[in-house]
Amino acid sequence: MGLKTAAQIEQMRPAGRFVASVLTSLREVAAPGMTLKDLDEHAHAMIRDAGARSVYLGYHPEFGAAPYPGVLCTSINDAALHGLPSDQVLAPGDLVSIDFAAEVDGWVADSAISFQLPPTTPDAQRLIAVTSAALDAAIAAARVGGRMGDISSAIGQVGRDAGYGINADFGGHGVGRTMHEDPHVPNLGRRRSGQRLKAGLVIAIEPWFMAGGDGYVIDPDGWTIRSADGSLTAHVEHTVALTDTGPVVLTARD
Repeated sequence: MGLKTAAQIEQMRPAGRFVASVLTSLREVAAPGMTLKDLDEHAHAMIRDAGARSVYLGYHPEFGAAPYPGVLCTSINDAALHGLPSDQVLAPGDLVSIDFAAEVDGWVADSAISFQLPPTTPDAQRLIAVTSAALDAAIAAARVGGRMGDISSAIGQVGRDAGYGINADFGGHGVGRTMHEDPHVPNLGRRRSGQRLKAGLVIAIEPWFMAGGDGYVIDPDGWTIRSADGSLTAHVEHTVALTDTGPVVLTARD
């Protein structure tokens, strides 16, 4: 667990602000008729103009069938995570989840949003609201002196109370010089369990819920993760620094 100094956390702020600005812009431009590649190209242009670096493009972890081909993970409706840029066309009412990470001046920030294109529906809006509430609860639980299980339990309790499916195989993670650092931040857990939370820990907290059961499947592309029962999914994420005065959301959006 690599702890950051107060000065290093300050150095991470530009990356957090940039990631937040890209997600805000994508939310504003996303519209029916656009393709997922269109969104990816929009983000790519913002990365180039800012002199930033994508940490997704070419990324090839053990579970990936091939190096990642884009700068965004854009997942639609029953797709929860790691959706590839493609010629899929956005349609009215789609539930869109966008995950984005980038490096600025040697530091990485990671964040995700979920939103629904109009016309909105009560079921999708509730799913998005509950997933966002779980992120808020987890951030509130990210306190120096607590335990990792406090964060995980906060996420799981919100999701379970709403009747949503949760799977802890993919969750949050440490962030710093690289996108994925220790520790793992599960979306299910027990309070007062796990490692002690210390000042200087910087983590990406990312609840993702399914409107149906806990099961998921991975597409033949080796990347896209979907709910096993075809139910809607939502995914939100912030990069959060733990300090002695409380959690600091580095990817907060205006």
